[in-house]
Amino acid sequence: MPIRRFGGHRSLVSNSQPAKLSYGYTKMNISRGGYRVFSANSTTACTELAKKITERLGVELGKSVVYQESNGETRVNVKESVRGQDIFIIQTIPRDVNTAIMELLVMAYALKTSCAKNIIGVIPYFPYSKQCKMRKRGSIVCKLLASMLAKAGLTHIITMDLHQKEIQGFFTFPVDNLRASPFLIQYIQEEIPDYRNAIIVAKSPSAAKRAQSYAERLRLGLAVMHGEANHSESDMADGRQSPPLSRTTTGHTGLELPIMMAKEKPPITVVGDVGGRIAIIIDDIIDDVEDFVAAAEILKERGAYKIYIMATHGLLSADGPRLIEESAIDEVVVTNTVPHEVQKLQCPKIKTVDVSMILAEAIRRIHNGESMAYLFRNIAVDD
Repeated sequence: MPIRRFGGHRSLVSNSQPAKLSYGYTKMNISRGGYRVFSANSTTACTELAKKITERLGVELGKSVVYQESNGETRVNVKESVRGQDIFIIQTIPRDVNTAIMELLVMAYALKTSCAKNIIGVIPYFPYSKQCKMRKRGSIVCKLLASMLAKAGLTHIITMDLHQKEIQGFFTFPVDNLRASPFLIQYIQEEIPDYRNAIIVAKSPSAAKRAQSYAERLRLGLAVMHGEANHSESDMADGRQSPPLSRTTTGHTGLELPIMMAKEKPPITVVGDVGGRIAIIIDDIIDDVEDFVAAAEILKERGAYKIYIMATHGLLSADGPRLIEESAIDEVVVTNTVPHEVQKLQCPKIKTVDVSMILAEAIRRIHNGESMAYLFRNIAVDD
C-alpha cells in the first residue's frame, strides 16, 4: 500500500480507492494557514480596514514597519519570515495617493525578494482608475500602474468597483473586481424609511446602467439626468482632435472629411418623474461633489422631498464635506474602501457601510483555492 503525503502528514491510501480532500470552513490560524496579512500603510486611519479584515479571518496583522524618511523616501521593513507563504497586502488609498502607491510597490518588492510564494494586493479603491482612457496627448496612467505592480511582484489583485471594468485587461495576472452593491442595497432597505416610495437616479447617461441594476433589484423606478456635458468624459478630451484640424505644412492635404457639427449643451433635463419621491443617486465614486450638489438642486426643483447619494468610494476631496453640509442632499452613504473619518467629522450627513466582510471572504477563498463565484452571486453584469 503506497504512502502519500498531504499537508506534511503521512497517510495510507489503497490503489483502488482514491484519496479525497474536503475543504471545510474552519477558523485558520497563522501557524497552520500558511499565509500572512500585512498593511502597507503607516497611518492609523488606513490600518482600520486591515484590522477589521484580520479580526474576521482570526489572524494577526503581519509585523512590518512602513515609514517615510526625512528626505521623503519610503522604507519598509518586514519583521517576520514569509518564505513559501501566501501574502496579502492591504492598501487603502488616503489623500496622498502617490505615497500610498510607493508603499505598496516597496512592500511587494520586499516580500518578493523574501521568497514569498504568492503576493496578493488587496486594494479596495484602485487609484488612477479615472485615467484609463487616452486624453489628447496624455497617457493611460492606469495601465502604467498595472505594469508597475506586476514588476514589483504582485501575482493577484482584489479590488472593488473599478471605475471601468475594462481596466482588468491592463493586468497580466488575475483581478477580482468585487461589488459593494449588496451592502448598499441592504442599507437602502434597512435604513431609508419608506424606500418603496423612492426612485433611483443616474446623474448622467453614463451612469444609467449601474443605476438600472439597482432599480431592478429594488423593484423601483429609474430616472436619468442629462443635458450638461461631463468634461472629464467628453469627446473633446479623448484625442479625437489630434492632430489639429488646421495644417501649416504644404503638400498633400489628405482626404476631405465631412465637417463635424459642434456640440451644444441642452438645458438639464430629468427623464422620469421624481415629484413626491425619495431620490437616490447611484455612482461608483464621489470625489468633487459639485456635480452631485447641482443634481440635488435640480431634483429638489422637480419635487423630490429627500435626496440620498450612494457611492462605493467616498474620496470627498477639497471642500466636499462643507458643500454637502450646505446643500439639499440629505445623506451621503459610502463604504470604508477609502478612509474618510476626517470628512465625517466635518459633515454629519456622511454615513459609512462596512465591506470588510466580503474582502475577508475573498482572502480566505483565494488562499484555500476555492471558487470566487459565490461572491458574485446575484450580481448583475451592469453592476
